[in-house]
Amino acid sequence: MSDSPRRLSHALSGANPATLARVLALAGAPEARSLPQVTVAALATLGRWPFSLAERAYVAAKRPGTVERPPIFILGHWRSGTTHLYNILSKAPQFGYVSPFATGLPWDFLLLGNLVSPLLEKALPEHRYIDNIGVDSDSPQEDELALANMTPLSFYHGLYFPRRFDAFLAEGVFFDGVDQAAVARWQKTLRYLYLKLQIAQPETRLIIKNPVYTARADLLDAMWPEAQFVHIHRNPYKVFVSMRNFYQKLFEQFALQPWDAVDIDEAVFATYERMMDKLAADTAHLPPGRFVEMRYDDLAADPLAQLARLYEQLGLAGFDADRPRYEAYLASVADYRKNVFSMPQELQDRIRARWGRFIDQWDYTAPAV
Repeated sequence: MSDSPRRLSHALSGANPATLARVLALAGAPEARSLPQVTVAALATLGRWPFSLAERAYVAAKRPGTVERPPIFILGHWRSGTTHLYNILSKAPQFGYVSPFATGLPWDFLLLGNLVSPLLEKALPEHRYIDNIGVDSDSPQEDELALANMTPLSFYHGLYFPRRFDAFLAEGVFFDGVDQAAVARWQKTLRYLYLKLQIAQPETRLIIKNPVYTARADLLDAMWPEAQFVHIHRNPYKVFVSMRNFYQKLFEQFALQPWDAVDIDEAVFATYERMMDKLAADTAHLPPGRFVEMRYDDLAADPLAQLARLYEQLGLAGFDADRPRYEAYLASVADYRKNVFSMPQELQDRIRARWGRFIDQWDYTAPAV
């Protein structure tokens, strides 16, 4: 575990009282050194509650005039290139996305968030905790961070409270053991969040990136029968080693309990297998215009060609108009350097033994030792 200094604020500071209370009841006591963070989160939650109620009234008044369009969902296991694709597409003015303020203050970002936006901008980290991708007020975020502040059904709670990691992961990704009433509440919360995003970004079509949804395409398809899905995949060998770093960095940043007992390797192996199988089953019936697959390596090698193909396959208009914005963004990140991790032969053999069928399906090869 890390002994580095901890920020007094925590991601759960954006929760509502019911979500925070339920998660704490499920998770058990935080470790002693995390009590100040939990206390600050509880005080922030209670202090914001009147603003959250005011925002509900504001949204109710705005709802009749808001046009809600079926989203485009970017799917893919964590560390597969979903963020890169999301960052590019968010530069087109025709698309809406989830802002950092919407993830940190999902109940309050329309009113309170706008009011204190200068303070929130100063509080943003320079880059993401898991890699070197920069963060600013216009950086698109995955909505799972917002949902972790709105519902107990999020795998992020396993990162916050690792003593119950396996249960939070199973419930928050696959809805294991979750009754239909709880799923229905989660769906209602999701629709509320997307309505608010649409109010904040009228005349746009939302693009949503969330690796969790790779295991939930069937449910999203039922909620939005005209939604479209883009699955981006990456060499599984690279995904595995990057996921080790993913968990280590996020535990160091967010864990309110010790994480020594978490079997990170097995969590990565088992989740990937189940998630990819679920995605294949959920999308088998979708026609080509609603489901597209993309290789991360192809996107990295020739992004504009891949974006043009994506527009064509999804039947999206406006690529020529959006292209200059994509070119400008790609030029701005041309010097970005990805993390590099070692991969000894023994580890490659383990990955091959567990994920060989996916490696073969997408025609990937092992990197040099």
